[in-house]
Amino acid sequence: METREEATACDSHQHSHADGHRKSAHSDEVKNKLITRLNRIEGQIRGVKGLIEKDTYCDDVLNQIAAAQSALNSVGKLLLEHHMNSCVIDRIQQGDNDVVKELLITMNKLMK
Repeated sequence: METREEATACDSHQHSHADGHRKSAHSDEVKNKLITRLNRIEGQIRGVKGLIEKDTYCDDVLNQIAAAQSALNSVGKLLLEHHMNSCVIDRIQQGDNDVVKELLITMNKLMK
């Protein structure tokens, strides 16, 4: 029988929730950093919407969109770093080399 920690570990490709989704094992610190950044981005997006509603000059709106995209890329980098340093290493150490193919596919999506 697996423990709760094992069920939420990064090797969870073998441990799926009842809904079929895999779980990550982010520390509370990492999770809080991600949520804080995403809340800020959410506010930026609402701000962009407000600028468009107020007929703000296009260049100003585009600059705000660029800032939001940069912030979202920053969240992606943080998550990717955590994923590589924990989940990917764990799965490779367990002999699951498919994680490399999965990682490359994900990185290609992030770099579009």
